[in-house]
Amino acid sequence: MNAETPLAERACVPCRGGTPPLAADDADRLLRQLRGEWRINEFGHLAVRYGFANFVQAMEFANKVAEIAESEQHHPDITVRWGACEVEIWTHKIDGLTESDFVLAAKIERAHTQHS
Repeated sequence: MNAETPLAERACVPCRGGTPPLAADDADRLLRQLRGEWRINEFGHLAVRYGFANFVQAMEFANKVAEIAESEQHHPDITVRWGACEVEIWTHKIDGLTESDFVLAAKIERAHTQHS
């Protein structure tokens, strides 16, 4: 896939040790391609908080995120509480961001749009 392919249409690529994290300008460029409220938090991870009407809806969405993560073999941290599901993504192996983190975020955002 090339850079013209939307993030949500790309596949996550397993990271090999020694791969450098994305430079800040590359991460900012990819962040601008995401819809929704995604941000890079104080730890340098991609993060978003989705609001829901109740706990059951938040858990249903968290389960959808889990399905996406399993299919991509790229696993975010997910926090569920009454009325909210928070997702935090980074590549653990390099303790930084890779393009695959943004691909996963785009797939999650697409699922949220379809879920809403």
